[in-house]
Amino acid sequence: MNYKIEGAIRRNRKNFIIFAILWIFIAIVFVSPFAYSSYVAGLEGQFNLEVFFKTFGESIGKPLQTFGNVFSQGAGGSYFSTLLVVTIFYSLFFFIGFVRTAPKNEYSDIEHGSSDWSQRGEQYQILNRNKGIILAEDNYLPVDKRGNVNVLVVGRFRFW
Repeated sequence: MNYKIEGAIRRNRKNFIIFAILWIFIAIVFVSPFAYSSYVAGLEGQFNLEVFFKTFGESIGKPLQTFGNVFSQGAGGSYFSTLLVVTIFYSLFFFIGFVRTAPKNEYSDIEHGSSDWSQRGEQYQILNRNKGIILAEDNYLPVDKRGNVNVLVVGRFRFW
């Protein structure tokens, strides 16, 4: 299971930064006008839909000024509760995407023909580091080995 988490993190490094930047953008440009407009529309005790749409239309055009108005006019509670709901949904969608990019098995993204199938030098019990028939980088099949030294090559040569 650990390889799935590590593989998903490796694949999504850039997406974490994009996720954070997009979250900040949404928090300032969309959440602050929505929270401020809902706060202004509910000031009279009853939610006024006409005031909400009028204020939202004006404040969406000036998001930074609206972001300042949220805190200067006391709409911080409305802003943070709206931001919490948006963050939960946003994180849920990001988590779904993160899980879907996890590798299907522990051999995903391993170069075929490399020595990544072995660890801590165990391939050198059979192979040689320095001389012989080239199998992969730093892996040679020794020609002076006793026994069967047959080689099956799977793949193709590419010339370009």
